[in-house]
Amino acid sequence: MTDDFEILVAGGGVAGLTAGLFAARNGRRTGLLLGDGIGGGHLIGVGRIEDFPGFPEGVPGYDLCPMIQEQAQDAGVEFVTSALKGLAPADGGWAATTGDGEVRAGAVIVATGSALRALEVPGEERLRGHGVSSCATCDGPLHRGKAVAVVGGGDSALLEALELTDHVERVVLLHRGESLTGQHTYARRVLEHPSIEVRGSTAVEEIVGDTAVAGVKIRHTGTGETAEEQVAGVFVYVGLRPQTDMLRGLLPLADDGRVPTDGAMRTALPGVFAAGDIRTDSAAQAVAAAGDGATAALAAHRHLADPGRPWPVLSAP
Repeated sequence: MTDDFEILVAGGGVAGLTAGLFAARNGRRTGLLLGDGIGGGHLIGVGRIEDFPGFPEGVPGYDLCPMIQEQAQDAGVEFVTSALKGLAPADGGWAATTGDGEVRAGAVIVATGSALRALEVPGEERLRGHGVSSCATCDGPLHRGKAVAVVGGGDSALLEALELTDHVERVVLLHRGESLTGQHTYARRVLEHPSIEVRGSTAVEEIVGDTAVAGVKIRHTGTGETAEEQVAGVFVYVGLRPQTDMLRGLLPLADDGRVPTDGAMRTALPGVFAAGDIRTDSAAQAVAAAGDGATAALAAHRHLADPGRPWPVLSAP
């Protein structure tokens, strides 16, 4: 078949960059759809990643991700600043539709990652960029000496709350659950921090303000009591949404939109692999994403060497 690449990787996060690195190191002509041209996905804005091996003091996402991208480029990966829009079988391989046309490959690794979920409350979209944010590193310094709210109770919310304490006077952490759901280490540090106030069983009903955030209307999920908290910024970390819309109708997807795979990152379609946050049972950690990417690249390499080997039968859970 005539193709542009032997292996095409869609996604420039840790999973995609690592997949590209390992595919190229195995001698495969490898292309990587980088999307907006900035590698790293949402990790690029994380001030400190603490659970990636080899960095005992933590490493900023804006340092780690470019290092992996440079390593992949040095290995021979060709980067394409376009995003995956769709896939279709073509001449024994796959044709990927992108924003700039069609790219063909013998095997495709989809590692498009996740997007941060929105609160979907009044005022959120209207005030995005005017106090509503999902990047403490980017926007925390804008609120120096003020009070801000962080919404969420998982790892991202806890890490960003801690990051914000370097800039703001006070952080109010609001989450719907009775207890924090993030890693024990992060939760302990948040609960012990003198500048962070944790409020459980609390739902955000509205973000208020005319031209900029002035506060949040909140409701206690147990008693129903409502109140308004005055804050200058609202940082939202209420979970991740897998970016798999382009695969609907092509692959079986779980109810949450994730892609079923086997241990080799193979999907239900021969020659198509999924890695990172978008696959079912993902650990949703940077180090796990890197492992997924390496596994998918090696499996894709083996598939191209022996396309007749048995393929798993997979369906949505």
